[in-house]
Amino acid sequence: MPTDPAIYPEMLAELRATFDRGLTRPLDWRREQLAAISRMLEENEDRVGEALAEDLGKPAQEVLLGETALIFSEVEHARKRLKRWARPRRVHTPMVGQPGRSWVQPEPFGIVLIIGAWNYPIQLLLSPLIPALAAGNCAVLKPSEVAPATSRLMAELVPRYLDERAVRVVEGAVEETTELLKLHFDHIFYTGSSAVGRIVMRAAAEHLTPVTLELGGKSPCVIDAGADIESAARRVIWGKCLNAGQTCIAPDYVLVTPGDRDRLIGAIEHELFEMYGSDRLGSSDYCKIINRRHFDRLRPLIDSGRVVIGGRVDEERCRIEPTVLTEVAADAPVMREEIFGPILPVLEVADLDEAMAFIRERDKPLSAYLFTRSRESERRFAESVSTGNLCINDTLMFMSVPELPFGGVGNSGMGQYHGRAGFDRLSHLKSVMKRGLFPEIPVRFPPYSKLKMRLLKWVS
Repeated sequence: MPTDPAIYPEMLAELRATFDRGLTRPLDWRREQLAAISRMLEENEDRVGEALAEDLGKPAQEVLLGETALIFSEVEHARKRLKRWARPRRVHTPMVGQPGRSWVQPEPFGIVLIIGAWNYPIQLLLSPLIPALAAGNCAVLKPSEVAPATSRLMAELVPRYLDERAVRVVEGAVEETTELLKLHFDHIFYTGSSAVGRIVMRAAAEHLTPVTLELGGKSPCVIDAGADIESAARRVIWGKCLNAGQTCIAPDYVLVTPGDRDRLIGAIEHELFEMYGSDRLGSSDYCKIINRRHFDRLRPLIDSGRVVIGGRVDEERCRIEPTVLTEVAADAPVMREEIFGPILPVLEVADLDEAMAFIRERDKPLSAYLFTRSRESERRFAESVSTGNLCINDTLMFMSVPELPFGGVGNSGMGQYHGRAGFDRLSHLKSVMKRGLFPEIPVRFPPYSKLKMRLLKWVS
């Protein structure tokens, strides 16, 4: 049920009062709130699964893989390391600053607005909340209205488990989000499309509010000559079909040499049968498209090339079969935007050099994937391709490492989180210097002289 925008200013004032009283500062309070996130998901496992099944048709294993396991891992990682992250970080003080000490003091921003996404409506709402609370902030959570069952569940559960003096949930759609963005938050964390990301950034600019934007883009997957084709096929199609391709880091398209193309397609067909059987549209292990609007957006993209695998759709149930396309032009409709669905174009390139040039000609992706047996290819790809995240010989799995910062670059986003990177992103890293009173060295004070100039050059 949408939250009345008329209460937003009062809500923000209450959160501001909570923050100013220092409720969120003690590390014990922060740890308790983090533990409560895990407890909320553990004690309501069935209800979480039911909500995600209603919204996206997610099977239980994908709920664990793509949603809750990542939250549990992040919470445990943050709770164990919170004291270390929050302590002052000593830095070197040069001779000119002596006698004195210098350090960096992490401190919370204040109130963080977290706007979640519909494709992983639990994980992409609570993952940013973990560093927000770990850093000592208050938070306003805005679940995606496109996943209504999950939004309702979060609105019910969060006040029961987390301290309502510091964490609030606001439900609603575009109107409610627009009104929220008019308010003065201390940081805004948005996950979603680049188009809406620009709207969020414009709104934040009115108050000079810093933003973290986790967007998306066309994440390329390159199959290097000599790669293990069977392993590549298994891991690429798993990454593409998880959540029916509605994953911001899913392989968006494949670049492969002509000699390996048909072997790759045959291996993908074999893996799809192993994973989903012959009736992929009806498999209980395969998600649906979130709603009719997104189904109608995806369906015409199938016509962008020659269908060599899949292509069937179930309009009534909003399902699209895992589909592989060949003979796709570089400017075809399926190549002009992030697909965000179970359609995989396979394009031919002469070699790794042509693949890297193809990627560099386009917007910087959120993720990139390389399958290779060559250390030299790994080195060249890592040095030549600018991407938010790089994974070699697998897809998506870098998300399982809490200390790997996650975030985009350029059109795919700004700012990184997970692990210490998230704590630092949602903290103000305040510079502090403490000077000793004695001895006083007068070389910096007027009147100036040539001797003082020589001394200043020596100590600077």
